[in-house]
This record gives sequence, structure tokens and C-alpha cells, in this order.
Amino acid sequence: MPRFLFLLLFAVSACTAAPPAPPTPSPSADACPTGVEYAVAGEDAASGLRVLTLELTNCGTEALELEGYPSVTVLDADHAPLPVAVGRGSSGISAVEAFDTAPLPVTVRPGESAVTGLLWRNTYTDTSTPPVVGEHLELALTTGGPPQVFTPTREGDGTALTIDLGSTGELGLRPWTAAP
Repeated sequence: MPRFLFLLLFAVSACTAAPPAPPTPSPSADACPTGVEYAVAGEDAASGLRVLTLELTNCGTEALELEGYPSVTVLDADHAPLPVAVGRGSSGISAVEAFDTAPLPVTVRPGESAVTGLLWRNTYTDTSTPPVVGEHLELALTTGGPPQVFTPTREGDGTALTIDLGSTGELGLRPWTAAP
């Protein structure tokens, strides 16, 4: 290639503007498509009694008004609903004051959180059927609200947590409260 043509090509390519950078997606739209995120805020398992505290964080742009209880469906490993009776409060499973307090309205502004909890016993007395073990939860802010599937994992190490109901098939539900 003649030297003149090489210099001309070099000069033209040096003056050509770089293509514009692709637009970066909004972090809130990708990180939180439903406007809420769930996380495990605590767990306790003693003498067969299980308590799982769930924290909802409002990652949307509008305040959420919560009152009462979330809607909860326990799902198996294949995301199929399990035969679990979900009751409001401790439902006779055990006397736990936080579960039996009257629900109050809770406003959750963007960036703020609220908590609820699940209570059950891992008692297995009916060996004619396999134990009920949930791996996922279908949660909605209220009964009839749009559901979101959540897989509980342990804080810190990300270990999957199961809802190991044994043969009881009963789950108590704590009302929404403001996060501490």
C-alpha cells in the first residue's frame, strides 16, 4: 500500500468519533422489578418449634401501605403448592406474643422495611405420609395481591432454608410490623 494512502486512512480513522456507549439500565428497574424485595431477617429453631422472620424492603418509588397479614403459600422444590394450613397469629402452634398482637397499619416508604414471620412445628407423627417440606414461598403483600416467589436463604452464607413442617401441615403468620 502506498505510504500516502496509509496516512490518509490513518487520518480518517483518527478523526472518526467513537460509537456512543450503550445506555445503562436503571439500577432500580433491574434490581427490583416488583418494587419489593424479601430477605430472611432471622431464624430460630428450638425443640421442634421454628420461627422464620421475613423482611420486606420497599425498593420502589411509592410508599406501601400494609395492614394485616401477607398472603403466604408454601411451595415444594418444583414450585408446586403444598397442603399447608396458614393461620393468622400463632394459630395454636405455640404461645408467641409477637404473632398474636393485633395488626396495625404500617407505611413503608421507599428504602424502608417491614417484617412478618412464619411459625411452625417440625413434628412428624404420621409415618403413613411423607413429611411436608417447602423450599419456596409465594408471598403477596395482602390477600389477593400480586404474588412473588421467594426462596429463603440463611443470612450471611446463603444456605437454603426449608419450611420443614413434618406431618403437621400448619403454619402461623405474624402481622406486618415496621422493621426495628
